[in-house]
Amino acid sequence: MKVELLAYTPNPDYVVAMSAKLCYSKTGVDNIRDNLDDEKVQKFISHLTSIGHQSPIEHVSFTFAIEGISRVCTHQLVRHRIASYSQQSQRYVKLEQFEYIIPPQIAENEKAREIFIKSMEDDQKAYDKIVDELIEGNVKYFIEEGYTEKQAKSMAEKKSIEDARYVFPNACETKIVVTMNARTLMNFFEHRICERAQWEIKEMAYLMLEEVKKTAPNLFKNAGPSCISRNKCKEGAMSCRHPEIPKTRMEEMDRKIKDNL
Repeated sequence: MKVELLAYTPNPDYVVAMSAKLCYSKTGVDNIRDNLDDEKVQKFISHLTSIGHQSPIEHVSFTFAIEGISRVCTHQLVRHRIASYSQQSQRYVKLEQFEYIIPPQIAENEKAREIFIKSMEDDQKAYDKIVDELIEGNVKYFIEEGYTEKQAKSMAEKKSIEDARYVFPNACETKIVVTMNARTLMNFFEHRICERAQWEIKEMAYLMLEEVKKTAPNLFKNAGPSCISRNKCKEGAMSCRHPEIPKTRMEEMDRKIKDNL
């Protein structure tokens, strides 16, 4: 799995602090930047956190490129609706040899891993055979529609793979570009760094949080599941009962970032 922060609002902590300053003081547009040193930036952001005023943090956004994840993961990801997504298409990209994600507990079980890999190999063979079966008829159709042979072959492959892709599994590896504002990210981290989240999207969330903490340390200082951000689990009877797990991981993340400064 790889997560790369492609772009973000410049000086995100500063932008949020300016937005908060406009809300809570008599300042105008001309002097909104005045006297905003690091201490005051941190103070404004802490104030927003303490009172739960989240609209100012919507003014900054972050764009990630992510690869090495499954379509199981992206199906969960896109449920976070206040965001923008661009995912690699299986309609336009022919998968000559598709990559796939093996869940850890399957990878660690020899028999389960053997069954899993055999299933992936069979899916690839089925895809290739279906494409071959469909292409001839599709080429003929497009030629009859008046296209040149070259055009017909190109269009026939696209038409064939868009239906053949139905045999691919949820494990199929994919790539996606994601843009979220900071408020959406806070919500995302609260739900997906929680120990109750599935392992893959949880790992992705940790990697995303590490990236944004490097660029907006004040803003994301307390980001994470409710057991960290609020010191109280909101899952009720569904609690994982192990808040020490994300807490330890976050402490390790903060040390790593500090060591690399």
